[in-house]
Amino acid sequence: MKLDILVFGAHPDDAELGAGATIAKEISLGKKVGIIDLTRGELGTRGTAEIRDKEAADAAKILGVAVRENLEFADGFFVNDKDHQLAVIKMIRKYQPEIILCNAIDDRHIDHGKGASLVSDAAFLSGLVKIETKLYGSKEYQTPWRPKLIYHYIQWKNLVPDFVVDVTGFMDKKNEAIRAYASQFYDPNSDEPETPISSSNFIESVTYRARDLGRLIGVEHAEGFTVERFVAVESLDSLI
Repeated sequence: MKLDILVFGAHPDDAELGAGATIAKEISLGKKVGIIDLTRGELGTRGTAEIRDKEAADAAKILGVAVRENLEFADGFFVNDKDHQLAVIKMIRKYQPEIILCNAIDDRHIDHGKGASLVSDAAFLSGLVKIETKLYGSKEYQTPWRPKLIYHYIQWKNLVPDFVVDVTGFMDKKNEAIRAYASQFYDPNSDEPETPISSSNFIESVTYRARDLGRLIGVEHAEGFTVERFVAVESLDSLI
């Protein structure tokens, strides 16, 4: 299956928190979008990997993504090396996306920056013809593929975006997908330990960040991204 956009996240819920409204908007425009989670988030303080597997599947259904897979890298301990790069390359070649969205290049959680570098490096290597890969159980070598664009969504830190996407009308869908991760976020009746993302302030911050970015471009809500190369436009009036 060829996808238009492939979204990578170090953990289940990264894609929803960082780019959930953009994903929902692109799907509404007819784009085929998939999500690849690098880990199962098994080191998370709250819940279990099994619970997050189900939550991720529920969130994917809410967003309407075409596919969601988990590479089952070691949460907290995966590295940007050959074996991990080849696993990511196989996913890129399998789905042949034009655009990749992935973790913030600098963030509070060490997996986010590692995930960003790993996916970016793998995306480049995926285009090299002398790197040969096969999917598990297949006898056929994959076709080399390099996406046209890589964008990094913004997570815990308030990084200055290089561009923002007008996601007005899609925040309800994003928030519904985030709420699918009930074990992770604010629940006044939970007996689980408090974490930086389990407070009511954190979950509210997702919306007020989108409102603030929207305010800055004159719309209701927006999501921000950083880039690895200049953003190009067809003409001056192609900007909002």
